[in-house]
Amino acid sequence: MALSRVCWARSAVWGSVVTPGHFFTRRLQLGRSGLAWGAPRSSKLHLSPKADVKNLMSYVVTKTKAINGKYHRFLGRHFPRFYVLYTIFMKGIISIPPFANYLVFLLMYLFPRQLLIRHFWTPKQQTDFLDIYHAFRKQSHPEIISYLEKVIPLISDAGLQWHLTDLCTKIQRGTHPAIHDILALRECFSNHPLGVNQLQALHVKALSRAMLLTSYLPPPLLRHRLKTRTTVIHQLDKALAKLGIGQLTAQEVKSACYLRGLNSTHIGEDRCRTWLGEWLQISCSLKETELSLLLHNVVLLSTNYLGTRR
Repeated sequence: MALSRVCWARSAVWGSVVTPGHFFTRRLQLGRSGLAWGAPRSSKLHLSPKADVKNLMSYVVTKTKAINGKYHRFLGRHFPRFYVLYTIFMKGIISIPPFANYLVFLLMYLFPRQLLIRHFWTPKQQTDFLDIYHAFRKQSHPEIISYLEKVIPLISDAGLQWHLTDLCTKIQRGTHPAIHDILALRECFSNHPLGVNQLQALHVKALSRAMLLTSYLPPPLLRHRLKTRTTVIHQLDKALAKLGIGQLTAQEVKSACYLRGLNSTHIGEDRCRTWLGEWLQISCSLKETELSLLLHNVVLLSTNYLGTRR
């Protein structure tokens, strides 16, 4: 009897102090704290900060190389000419390290047309390189003439339709157009369909190449650049007309003709002065709303001029 009372009393005391719920909670807290204490000691669960940084840098370098490779392939496929210049420029970056700047001289020697301005070209290089640039813009001449033929049905006036058809036919047959043949079409180029703002996107790109401007830009930006370039040439023409062609040297005359679409490198000075006089006569007769005709005049007036069939 006494023994049973003692056992009962002992169980009552333990039951009041440590209940099953409290015992389970305590063990859970100890287990959690044990995990928390033991976590930093385990090298398998956490990497060191130095290893984390190394892995991150390796990932960034890998992704950068992949993106750079895709960018180079995109440029080479869609913009081959720009990619050549871009590649040459990146090779010029090699000159940044000490003593590597001597490589720039080698690149200038190997690529003078791309890396040197015209004043540093030799006389032979000037002739050869200007021929190359003129060949680029001459490739767009037949394309521009075909676009002019396509818009003939869109012209409302029958007389203007006939004049434009006759002009395109003369150029395709190899005849140099007269000044009055071009000025007769002023009205066509002042509004629809041959105004600068009404030209089709492909037409604008072809004109940009004829002006030695990049054609790899959105059409609105190309139109803006063409209008800006044509406006500048028109203002220069007015100033040149006041000064007089006779005041220009032979080199200045040839440069002025080349800027306006004529390959003057193989034409005599007298012929260049005659052609420049024709250009000024047309240009100074145009209003600002008719400058699209001056823009097309780069092709119309220079395509079949004597000495430009090379």
